Amino acid sequence: MSSPFVDTVVLRDFEHRAAWSLKFQPELEAEYHDSMAPATRRWVRMSVLLALSTVLGFAVIDHWVLERPASPVADSIRFGLQLPIVLMALFLTSEGRYKRWYVGAVTVGAPLFGIGTVILAATAPPAQVSLITGRILLAAFYIYFMLGLGYRRALAINCVLFAAYAGAALAGFIEPRTATYNLFVILCANLIGGAGAFALERANRATFLEKRRLAETARRDGLTGLLNRAAFDERVAVLHAQALRESAALAIVLIDIDHFKAYNDHYGHPAGDQCIRVIASTVRHAARRRPLDIVGRYGGEELVAVLYDASREHAESVARTLVASVGRLRMPHVTTAVGAVTISVGAAIAVPGESVPLASLMKRADEALYAAKAAGRNNFVIAGDPPTLGFPAL
Repeated sequence: MSSPFVDTVVLRDFEHRAAWSLKFQPELEAEYHDSMAPATRRWVRMSVLLALSTVLGFAVIDHWVLERPASPVADSIRFGLQLPIVLMALFLTSEGRYKRWYVGAVTVGAPLFGIGTVILAATAPPAQVSLITGRILLAAFYIYFMLGLGYRRALAINCVLFAAYAGAALAGFIEPRTATYNLFVILCANLIGGAGAFALERANRATFLEKRRLAETARRDGLTGLLNRAAFDERVAVLHAQALRESAALAIVLIDIDHFKAYNDHYGHPAGDQCIRVIASTVRHAARRRPLDIVGRYGGEELVAVLYDASREHAESVARTLVASVGRLRMPHVTTAVGAVTISVGAAIAVPGESVPLASLMKRADEALYAAKAAGRNNFVIAGDPPTLGFPAL
């Protein structure tokens, strides 16, 4: 199911949130990662192939340019540690494995790869320490921008590499002045890379929210903010199929504002629009008690709610609450006998195991609504039951 409605309030909240907060609520966070995964996987796969060529390239250039004799330690790190890590990452970027295994494996593999580079620098001749240390800078930027790990995870891995280099210096493997200079360079690289990675992720998240908001807005009724008719029809079909699959009850609740045409004629269309907004808000708060419940604008002054896995008692409780809640608003409607805006409610329930076609269930609810209106309005009818009065005298 899609996540809750994302509006401009959420966007403003994200923009003004504390500087280190790059996270949504759990449901939206999962949707964000799902939306990013396909493009990120393709990018990461190309990046890992680049890392493979880089590892092999440095293995060649060390012997050719640095003119270093073959070192069992260096070769064991390159071919026994770093190359297997890269090959493992490449294996896990396949479509079937990426989402489940990649991030966890690379969170362990990336710092081990970087520590291997620290060991290469610590065991290098003094004249070559700074040259090999440069690879840590490459690793830092690679981790921030190429592995698809997200800002926080990338920062944590780079902190491990910085600590490993500092530990090698404190242990006396690297000359103090060289180590101090290189540590400052690594720190600067992390400040620059970290700031860039933070800005990039923040921009990605803001773009995701904006796209999510636009997509959701297209599914919402412009006046009430409820699901529009097309979106409601789509969602109720999904819920109906799910209810049949899971042998769950499903209730359809239709709500109609009583004598709305008379209200519109007397008070004017702006007041009529405001009336619908207020009633819609009241219905949304009264009817949506469970995560899978939905509320939509069915057309004109008619609203509709779907209650998933709802017992008859629950559906009746919702219908009763709807009529009572609108009655308590005491919205003036001088053209009616009671002098206030009221609603009529009709509900139909498909009990667990009852394979009622959706069209038939909607028809039952519509018939119940007409029964409620025929009985004098300001009441509710559960299909098959007599009308239950609401507030005949306010």
